[in-house]
Amino acid sequence: MTYPLQPQFTEVLTLIQSAQQKVLATTNQELIKLYWSIGKYISDRMTASEWGQKTIEQLAAFIQAQEPGIKGFEKRNLYRMRQFYETYPDSEIVSALLTQLSWTHHTILISRCKTQDERLFYLELAATERYSTRELDRQISSGIFERTRLADAKLPQTSHPRPLTGVFRDSYVLDFLNLPPNHSENDLKTALVACLRDFILELGRDFTFLGQEYRLQVGNSDFFIDLLFFHRELQSLVAFELKVDKFQPEYLGQIEFYLEALDRDVKKPHENPSIGVLLCRDKDNEVVEYALSRSISPTVVAEYEIKLIPKDVLRRKLNEFYELLAGREAL
Repeated sequence: MTYPLQPQFTEVLTLIQSAQQKVLATTNQELIKLYWSIGKYISDRMTASEWGQKTIEQLAAFIQAQEPGIKGFEKRNLYRMRQFYETYPDSEIVSALLTQLSWTHHTILISRCKTQDERLFYLELAATERYSTRELDRQISSGIFERTRLADAKLPQTSHPRPLTGVFRDSYVLDFLNLPPNHSENDLKTALVACLRDFILELGRDFTFLGQEYRLQVGNSDFFIDLLFFHRELQSLVAFELKVDKFQPEYLGQIEFYLEALDRDVKKPHENPSIGVLLCRDKDNEVVEYALSRSISPTVVAEYEIKLIPKDVLRRKLNEFYELLAGREAL
C-alpha cells in the first residue's frame, strides 16, 4: 500500500512520538521525586530507631497487599530508595538534576561510583549528553572521571545532541504505570555484566579480557557477546552470556551459535575450540551452564570445567552482585 501524503503523515507521527516522550519524561520526574520522598521517610524513621529491617519487609508486604498490580516497591527497592535519599539529601538537587535521569541510571551511579564527586560528575555528564543507561555504564568503565581529573580537562561534548528516544523508557517507569516493558532484559544487566567482568579478572589469573559486548558479524547481521575472554592455560576463547530472567533452553542454542561464529572467524588456528558460559538470574535462583564444542571429548570437557571458574562460585557471586545492585548494601 502506498501513501501519497506520506510527508504530512510523518509530521503527525512526529507530533505523537514527541508527546509520548514528554509524558514518559514527566512520569519519570514524578517517579524519581516519589522514590526520594519514600527514601527520606524510611531513613528518618530508621535513624530515629522507630523502624527496623522487619518494618521494611512489612511495608513492602502492605503495599503489595493494597496495590497488588503495582511493581517497584519490593523490599530491596525500598532500601534502594533509602540509599538514594541518603546519597542526595539536598532536596534542591532532586528537582534540578536528578529527575532528568531514570531510576536505572541512578542505581548504576550509586553502585558503581566510589565517591560523591565521581557520582556528581557522571550525573551531570549523563544529563547533559542524554546518555542511555548502557552509555553511562560504558563511560564509567572507561574511567573518564579519572582521566578528566588528571588532565584537568573539560567534560567531553558531543557534536550532535542525542535524541531522547528510549532514555525514559525505563522498566521502573513502565512498571509504575503498569505497562508492559519494551524488552525482557532490563538495564540491571549492564551493571551485573560489569561486576562479573571485574570478578573474573580478579579471580581468574589466566583470563585475559578481550571485550564487553564483543561484536560478531555473521552475514549481514551483528551479534554481541556480553563478555569475551581468552584463557591462557586452556588456549581458548571464553564467552560469557548473562540473562536476567529464568533459564530457557534456547539460551544455550544462542551461545552455541556464538561459539561457532567465534571458532570460524575469531579463533586462531593453534587455539582450542571456544567455550561458552551461560548465566541466568531471576528472582528465585541462579543457573550456570557451560557450552563446549561437540567435538571435544568428555575427558577434555572435565579438564576444562576444572580449570574454569566453578559453577557454584559463579552462582554465589551472581547472587551476591544481584543483591548488591538491588540495594542490599543499605542493610
